[in-house]
Amino acid sequence: VQLQAFGGGLVQPGGSLRLSCAASGSIFRINVMGWYRQAPGKQRELVADIGFGGNANYADSVKDRCTISRDNTKNTVYLQMVSLKVEDMAVYYCKAWIYERGGSSGMDYWGKGTLVTVSS
Repeated sequence: VQLQAFGGGLVQPGGSLRLSCAASGSIFRINVMGWYRQAPGKQRELVADIGFGGNANYADSVKDRCTISRDNTKNTVYLQMVSLKVEDMAVYYCKAWIYERGGSSGMDYWGKGTLVTVSS
């Protein structure tokens, strides 16, 4: 099982970006999927996560500017970000709680990060 994130890049302040993260492998079910970020010199923090049924949770710092969604048929989670600020600049990581086929218990999987740079 692996997670692969796409969509990072350079964007101007006030701009928008959409991240996606696809899980692949021998997957039976994916429960919570989420996005985390880590800025230089700071701890990794939750940006948003979403349950299998679509119930979403957001960090206060992004609540009005981000929308998380998922496509369970594609094992993919998305993060739409608008009105980006310099302080949003970070490496963004996706995480998912995945039950593998034939496995007895699930576990968290992390994707490699994708860099979001917010700069004019």
